[in-house]
Amino acid sequence: MKIVACNSNRPLAEAVAASLSIPLTRASVRRFADMEIFVELNENIRGEDVFVIQSTSYPANDNLMELLITLDALRRASARRVTAVIPYFGYARQDRKSGPRTPISAKLVANLITEAGANRVLTMDLHAAQIQGFFDIPVDNLFTAPLFSRDIQERYKGRDVMIVSPDVGGVVRARAVASRLNCDLAIIDKRRERAGVSEVMNVIGDVSGRDCILLDDIVDSGGTLCNAAVALIGQGARSASVYVTHGVLSGGAVARIASSPVEMMTITDSILATEAVRVASNMRQLTIAPLLAEAMRRISDESSVSSLFD
Repeated sequence: MKIVACNSNRPLAEAVAASLSIPLTRASVRRFADMEIFVELNENIRGEDVFVIQSTSYPANDNLMELLITLDALRRASARRVTAVIPYFGYARQDRKSGPRTPISAKLVANLITEAGANRVLTMDLHAAQIQGFFDIPVDNLFTAPLFSRDIQERYKGRDVMIVSPDVGGVVRARAVASRLNCDLAIIDKRRERAGVSEVMNVIGDVSGRDCILLDDIVDSGGTLCNAAVALIGQGARSASVYVTHGVLSGGAVARIASSPVEMMTITDSILATEAVRVASNMRQLTIAPLLAEAMRRISDESSVSSLFD
């Protein structure tokens, strides 16, 4: 078993390697003067079971190309099997034709990863579950529900917790955590006028006096979650906190969240945190390194990955 780290989130790759007690494979991922990407493996990986760790987060196109070129290098170096470990799968929000003459970019990226040489994919909380079907190779989609449930139990012990889905599409995700915690579920009904802009319309459920925890898979601009927190407090909630898997946090998202009623936003380290995230007073990170490491070990051992969530 070999682990190759690209450049998008090296601290996470190092933490995964430490959990598995396996050193990272020596490799060079660098740029030519014109910013072309060059990958060179400095170890023999012939016949090995290789895992490439790379989130396709900002800059998404550069990180995606790094992944594709690394996969090609591994295939040409005669690796026995190559698993693309993509903690954050970019382009997942383009999973259908949202209007006339628009692409399904998630399918295109799935084809690129497969053609580049991946034999299987390991990812975390896909934005749309059907993206697994876009691949013609096995895809293991890990869930943060067990990780978030344990953390909520520890941090909110003794408080009257209520799980809230920020939109109708996230109800399944929120219900999974609510079931584990044996607590109530509320839903935010919102209307999105255009991409990146949301307007909270109604809170479905009685949140009065409750410590509300919003659950989502991606926070980008932060507008939806901040508006949801305002709506919950307006409906009498005692507090509003947020748990999100992927902290994309583009533009002024961190400042927006810092000035919002959000008591605490918890994100994972699927995307490398910026300095603004690290110093924000109401933001914190949970590591997914042990979960990824255990899934990778099970894949290498040919044992069950789904039993991780029993």
